[in-house]
Amino acid sequence: MSEILKVDNSRLEYTLESAVRRILGGEVVAMPTDTFYCLAADPFNLKAVSQVYRIKRRPAGRPLPILVASLDQGADLTQNPPALFFKLAERFWPGPLMLVVPASRQIPLKVTGNTGKVGLRWPQAPLAVALIAAAARPIIGTSANVTNCPACASAEEVEAQMGDVVPLILDGGTTAGELASTVVELTEEGGRILRPGPITDSQLKEFLG
Repeated sequence: MSEILKVDNSRLEYTLESAVRRILGGEVVAMPTDTFYCLAADPFNLKAVSQVYRIKRRPAGRPLPILVASLDQGADLTQNPPALFFKLAERFWPGPLMLVVPASRQIPLKVTGNTGKVGLRWPQAPLAVALIAAAARPIIGTSANVTNCPACASAEEVEAQMGDVVPLILDGGTTAGELASTVVELTEEGGRILRPGPITDSQLKEFLG
């Protein structure tokens, strides 16, 4: 069964230390974001990457998104980011917009699902940003649900779906998000919406045409 830690400001340092210790040790942690709960793990640890795929029962050809805590951190994970990357990030980050870009060489190919592309997002969730800072690295941030099952908006839902395989769940209450993040893929020629979400077509129109 999962260990469940209530996210409490009076114990936040202990909570972050517990989560970071597991993440840097190659384990997977579930935590709330501004959309739904996600599985957090070290993207540079292949053992951890494999664990995420196993826990989610995710096909190996589907990339794992990465959460960052600044625009610069996101840019460092891209290979020759197009100008549109910076325009969209400056407008909508932090927030529910994931940008799919060519991955830099520092990201293991396995994280990209062997596609060479990676989805990046700077979440608008203080706990997620604090965890990235405490771990001193970006983290995998894929939805905490079994593939093809509903996304989880609470620690209880995560425990019901994967409590037997996730060692630690950070219980931050019910998330406010009703939709998964908008996903936009960027190329040298422009961008296209892969998944509609909270950032609407009309908001993106001026950038994507």
